[in-house]
Amino acid sequence: MKRARLPDELRTRILHQASADHPRECCGLLEGVRDDGLFIVQALHPARNLSPEADRFEIDPRDHIAAVKKARASGAAIIGCYHSHPEGAPRPSARDLAGAKEEDFLWLIVAGEALEAFVYLEGVFVGADWVTSSV
Repeated sequence: MKRARLPDELRTRILHQASADHPRECCGLLEGVRDDGLFIVQALHPARNLSPEADRFEIDPRDHIAAVKKARASGAAIIGCYHSHPEGAPRPSARDLAGAKEEDFLWLIVAGEALEAFVYLEGVFVGADWVTSSV
């Protein structure tokens, strides 16, 4: 079973970015740590969406490199990504599956006020349970 912990402040920031970028998809990277099936998100790295299509996302490679450097400097890693489905549901699309490559990678998908968590494993997305913070 996969689980995800996302502080309320970061959840709010993702929802705000999705609203601000509407009708285009927003996107970004998730910094944090993995601990025995638990993805602990510690920071967000909003990214520019280079896709010419409003219903797709393509993270700017410069933003990706900058996020990796910041995560390493803080002793963490890039453990996932997030993006919005402005006119869809908060679940992986066929395009998301076609674009997923990194194994054991957390995907957060927002649609409206709904935010859902999935992990890419062995060619498929599996749902991840939300875990509330103990701090």
